[in-house]
Amino acid sequence: MVERIRTYLSFVKFEHAVFALPFALTSAWVCAGGVPPLRSLFWIVIAVIAARSAAMGFNRIVDLKFDKLNPRTKNRELPTGKLTLRQAWVFVIVSASVFVFAAYQLNWLAFWLSLPTIAWLFGYSYTKRFTDWSHLWLGSALGVAPVGAWIALKGTIELPPILLMVAVTFWVAGFDIIYATLDEEFDRRIGLRSLVVRYGAKKAIWLSRLFHAVFLLALASFGWVSELSAIFWLAWLFIVGFIAYEHSIAEPGNPQKVNTAFFTVNGIVSVLLFFATALDLAFR
Repeated sequence: MVERIRTYLSFVKFEHAVFALPFALTSAWVCAGGVPPLRSLFWIVIAVIAARSAAMGFNRIVDLKFDKLNPRTKNRELPTGKLTLRQAWVFVIVSASVFVFAAYQLNWLAFWLSLPTIAWLFGYSYTKRFTDWSHLWLGSALGVAPVGAWIALKGTIELPPILLMVAVTFWVAGFDIIYATLDEEFDRRIGLRSLVVRYGAKKAIWLSRLFHAVFLLALASFGWVSELSAIFWLAWLFIVGFIAYEHSIAEPGNPQKVNTAFFTVNGIVSVLLFFATALDLAFR
């Protein structure tokens, strides 16, 4: 049983929840002016994890034929048979159902928006077949998390979560471009599309830097509109440093350096933002 759980967690890269969840929590803390009601907080966390798990599982299913051919991905759970296609579908359906149920537990607007949200998340899996700008779709898929958290607590859509959504969208798109450099040759040969395939890795990295500049600007706008103070702004300066460091070590096509830039640095950025925002609100 323990091994099976590990397989499912690996199947959806559960540790990558660190990219979406802290931003949802940041939005929830700002919306509530501090610690949100625990019941709502519980269902927000469940919703974020379930939605992300469903989307990642669906992506693995849709990309199975490519993952079998790609040397970087051929050892994943579906290509190797550690999970069957039937097991993967059951996992996706259950995860999506849990997300919808969690949204129902929050409020009616969250519930009614849960179905188009799932459709949007699943839609990303097909984007590399028809657009070079799939990175932005992926970013927006994670960017809905802070908006969803705000809706969960207030039942409305306001400016602060919109700004945070823009920040997350360009943050994710920026580091997804860096990650896509690992598959540049494979994607070009197989006919998949990305900004890396279109412009080449070196030029695409410049677009990544532009996207991350937009991220920092949108994040600053979020802090200003939310009337956050010194702790947030100190964290923002550290985040600027981490983003600069990410681009200093990101070497296109180098798995070790790309993975450090992709996961380690960006994981720190998201967690730092949440804790800084929470502390900022706590010491008002």
